[in-house]
Amino acid sequence: MAEPSQLSQYIESFVDSSRSPTQQAASLEAIASLLKNNQLTIETLVREMEGYLTTVDNIIRARGILLLGEVLVRLASKPLDDATIHSLIGFFTDRLADWRALRGALVGCLALMRRKSSGGMVSGSDAKAVAESYLQNLQVQSLGQYERKLSFELMECLLERYPNAVASLGDTLIYGICESVDGEKDPHCLMLTFHIIEVLSRLFPDPSDALAGFAHELFEILGCYFPIHFTHQKDEDMTIKRDDLARALMLAFSSTPLFEPYAIPLLLEKLSSSLPSAKLDSLRYLTDCTMKYGADRTAKHIEAIWSSLKEAIFTSLDSVLLFTPESLEGPDLPKNEFAAEALSLLQKLIVQNTKLFLDLIVGDEDISMIFNTISDYKNYHEIPLERKQRLNAVGRILFTTAKASQVSRNRVFECFFSRLMDILGLSARNSSGQPYFDESILISKRCNHGALYLSIEILSACRDMIASSETILAATSHTEETWKYLLQSFSPALTMGFCSAFICSSEGTHDAATYIGVKGLLILATFPGGYSLISKTVFEKILVTFVSIINEEYSKRLSWKLALKALVEIGSFIERYHESEKEPSYMDIVVEKILSLAFVGDFGIPFPLRLEALSDIGTSGRSYMLKVVQGLEEAIYANLYEVYVCMANKIHCEKGFEEVLLQFAINIWNQIENSTHFNASQTNKKGVLDVMMKAMKLAVANCSEEKQNIIVQKSYNILSSSISFPLEELLLQERFQIAQEVDNNSSRDEWVLSLFAAVTIAVHPQTHIPNTRSIVSLFMRTLLKGNIVAAQALGSMVNKLDLKSTRGQTSSDCTLEEAMDIILNLSLWIFEKNRSSSIQSKMISVHDTGLNDLSNGVGSCTSLQIHAILGLAWIGKGLLMRGHEKVNDITMIFLRCLQSSGRAGISHQEKSISENNYKLDLHSSVMKTAADAFQILIGDCEQSFLFRASAHVVIDTPLIVVLSDTKKIIPMLLDGLSALSNDVVDKDVLYSLLLVLSGILMDKNGQEAVSDSAHTVINCLVDLTRYPHMTLVRETAMQCLIAISGLSHARIYPMRTQVLQAVIKALDDPKRAVRREAVRCRQAWASIASRSLHF
Repeated sequence: MAEPSQLSQYIESFVDSSRSPTQQAASLEAIASLLKNNQLTIETLVREMEGYLTTVDNIIRARGILLLGEVLVRLASKPLDDATIHSLIGFFTDRLADWRALRGALVGCLALMRRKSSGGMVSGSDAKAVAESYLQNLQVQSLGQYERKLSFELMECLLERYPNAVASLGDTLIYGICESVDGEKDPHCLMLTFHIIEVLSRLFPDPSDALAGFAHELFEILGCYFPIHFTHQKDEDMTIKRDDLARALMLAFSSTPLFEPYAIPLLLEKLSSSLPSAKLDSLRYLTDCTMKYGADRTAKHIEAIWSSLKEAIFTSLDSVLLFTPESLEGPDLPKNEFAAEALSLLQKLIVQNTKLFLDLIVGDEDISMIFNTISDYKNYHEIPLERKQRLNAVGRILFTTAKASQVSRNRVFECFFSRLMDILGLSARNSSGQPYFDESILISKRCNHGALYLSIEILSACRDMIASSETILAATSHTEETWKYLLQSFSPALTMGFCSAFICSSEGTHDAATYIGVKGLLILATFPGGYSLISKTVFEKILVTFVSIINEEYSKRLSWKLALKALVEIGSFIERYHESEKEPSYMDIVVEKILSLAFVGDFGIPFPLRLEALSDIGTSGRSYMLKVVQGLEEAIYANLYEVYVCMANKIHCEKGFEEVLLQFAINIWNQIENSTHFNASQTNKKGVLDVMMKAMKLAVANCSEEKQNIIVQKSYNILSSSISFPLEELLLQERFQIAQEVDNNSSRDEWVLSLFAAVTIAVHPQTHIPNTRSIVSLFMRTLLKGNIVAAQALGSMVNKLDLKSTRGQTSSDCTLEEAMDIILNLSLWIFEKNRSSSIQSKMISVHDTGLNDLSNGVGSCTSLQIHAILGLAWIGKGLLMRGHEKVNDITMIFLRCLQSSGRAGISHQEKSISENNYKLDLHSSVMKTAADAFQILIGDCEQSFLFRASAHVVIDTPLIVVLSDTKKIIPMLLDGLSALSNDVVDKDVLYSLLLVLSGILMDKNGQEAVSDSAHTVINCLVDLTRYPHMTLVRETAMQCLIAISGLSHARIYPMRTQVLQAVIKALDDPKRAVRREAVRCRQAWASIASRSLHF
């Protein structure tokens, strides 16, 4: 048991308002812990607190009651007996009348009311007593925000957890809620009040209940909040969003049908609001309310709803249709959210009130006017813009209506489809099944685009409704016979009508006519199962039509794209719905014919388009993809580049395609393995190897580890049998021999190595690469030839290798440390002339004669050094990505290279002029390569580090080397000056860099280079005249401006005013040296005006 003195200290610490919040919280937790651990009972605590709970001191009493309430909050899961709960809830119920201690009373009531039955909960009679005390004593709107929030939470809890107990209060309860929520503005409290009204409505579901008398008053309270206009920006309000409030209010609006006489007129009125959010909310609220109020109540407003919805659809849809291949995939859903919401509501209302709404749509004057005037315009582009918008709106309305239900679909076909057929001049089949028209006459006439478009919308809705059914069965019921009979009767004529649309299209109507024709044929060809409208012969005719467009009309880009997209959609439809009767036709007419394009050498259609058609058709289904992959094997070597560009762009990972990717990668290796006469040099001129590697990377990366291991083993077997040096002997070769043999690999070996490197880059870290030691050495040798892919592969390997040996690892495998030893040993041999004995001891034995020859012949190793620097940069990047410390060793190699190049003698008198020039070229090449390497290595680091590193390279480079390539150095130099001027720590580097620019300005060739960038250089120098951290920088900037004043007048005169303004400010510089140079600079630039007059 807790000591009384200790408990008193805890109580006193919480009750004492002079204590810090931290002390009060600690005391509260200590008391709660004693109760949880059964070291203290509730009865003992209440007896100990009796004086605090009943004192006349308002502050102490309020703190004491709050302490008891907060303790109960923390004991929510601790079992309490009924007597204790009854006693406690009775105490807190009485305290609701004590407004000075109200917070504690509300906290205590809530803590007890929220308890679960497993730990003991408040009885129904006690809950009713709480509600009565609440309604009698609380004036909620006069309370502070936090107390109001607690009050609403308590009422919410009473309604949700004790509905039967509080329902008996009837009018008193409803009136009290109305009084407490009226005028609330706080977002958190509003969320609670909206939910309270929603729950209250469920409490009195019968229209004759007590709620009926208060429905108008309650809705007046709710209606003033619509539409939600949320402007609170306080931090505590950030958890409540406008959408949260809008949804809570919507649920309150739709909570009872008693709100129907007030809610629907208000929402219809707000549909005409100029505020987009209000219009959108009105539609969403209408959807929720009409569905919950029921058909009978909604029917009272059906005409007003239709009128408002029609106007919303007519004014919000786009005025121009998009004739793109992407829109063939499905219905062209409106991008406007308001229009989409309006159409969604229309569909639900048609389902709810089918007959009433269909009567309104069929008899609507605006829709009738579109049908009456549609025949005035033969093609789509003749229709005025406003009429196009209305035509689009009518099309969407018909689509939505036909898709709503079977009854509405029949009505649309009876009233609208037949009328469209009359406008198009199409006739149905006769009793013998033959059409009443002459196909040759129909083909030669131009069909009405507007009528065809509306027909497509109706057909599309019909097809989509059937396709969305869980089971696709043949139509047998009477309700389905009407639409199906009409559609099957007119389908032959419609097929010819759609064909004529794009066959008879003119130049000005080509896009609309072609789109309408292709989409119509596509819809007819993709009716599922027993609902198929066309015979097998007609289906095959449609396929032949599209394939002929692919073969013959490739110059008409839109027609070609639309036909290809339609074929892909038909293939996907056959695969998705298992149309076994149509699959053979599709395979023979489409897949085989398109696949044959890859083997036709003398064909008008460009090969990239052939491959695009092949790859798109392949993606329409797994069986088609396998057929395409198998068929492409013979075409690979005939047109390698085009094949792999297309495949690299099309490879993707989808369920069921992993086998295809595995087969694709294995096929590449099989072709290389079986090629004895491999003319890689000729084909690589077209970049075949690059795209081949890209395709290989994508294929391998999208495979599982199991499939990757198969590919790796296959590629390793070919590598080990093809490479000029056996992998087992690679580690034993002398380095001098490696240097001699760098350029001796065959072109086939280069392809094999590059493709193996691509596989290595793409595999997962867990995928096993065999004989890792030899592979590392092989890649190191290959990168010395300048093969960047080998360097990238090494970077990928060091990023993935294990740090320690793993179980099952063989002697040919290696850890990261062992791989880095191989890499660094070879690198140090390349760069070091005077190697220490410690380095020498790490290296594999090398013949002394060959090594000495290599060390002395620096010229012969320049290409090795340059290639090695770039290779090490990629290796370092791999280490950097995994945060490994070995990246420091590689960085030191780069620095050593820069230092040794910087010390290279270029002005020795005993050297000849030609030798000096050679040394300059050597230094420049190594310097530039090292700078490139740093950029690769730290490409992901912040730019300031890169600029600082580049600045050091430029500063440490002899001026004569800089002057040999000034035009390339100046942009880097100016970037460095601008970037380093932002931080005081870079002031010394900045000054050194500025001295390099000064040296360039003193040289005649340098001045010519600066003249080309005069505008940028002057802007940079003007900024530096205000540099606050170093006087020498400002002084040198002035001197550089003086030097620039002697450049070409035409180049610098436009900058004269800007320079003079900067100089005038510099005349007030606190340093005398700067002011002196400013005077000289003003004189130099002021004289430009006199030079201009003289000229």
